[in-house]
Amino acid sequence: MTIDTEDEFTDVYRAHYEDVLRFVRRRAHPMNVDDIVGETFLAAWRRRSELPEDPRPWLFGTARNAMLNAHRGQRRQTAVAVRVMENGGDDSYDGMIEVEDRMDLVAAWRRLSAADQEVLALHVWEGLTDRAAATVLGCSRAAYTMRLSRSKRRLAKLFGPTTQTTPAPALTR
Repeated sequence: MTIDTEDEFTDVYRAHYEDVLRFVRRRAHPMNVDDIVGETFLAAWRRRSELPEDPRPWLFGTARNAMLNAHRGQRRQTAVAVRVMENGGDDSYDGMIEVEDRMDLVAAWRRLSAADQEVLALHVWEGLTDRAAATVLGCSRAAYTMRLSRSKRRLAKLFGPTTQTTPAPALTR
């Protein structure tokens, strides 16, 4: 898909902005959402002549890379804060908040690896086809399908046996 005019790009932006925004909101810290979405569409503008026919998976992949960059920056800032604390900072730093002890779906989700969460989120929340999700992750469709299957098994194992008579809660934000 070659985008030659600003109007054509505006159409792509309007068609995919909400999807990209939801994708980022589910994964990034609220303070970073607008910056990541902005970086994603800036990259799309810069590479508008190279966008695929269906730009949605490409936009998700670009947003994912922007989130990874933001996460690396946050880790560096945390490392600096820890070094400051070790070198005579005050004792007001509380550290990490402990994870809930309840064994429910939310706790099980949190115990999954980031990779498992991402694979499941692309399938459940974004509703992507296997091929589109594979494009986002930069792998083959078969590799994505295998990762999805394994992620589902790990989530089921963490969630525990379903001996209850009521249905399990749905995956929600």
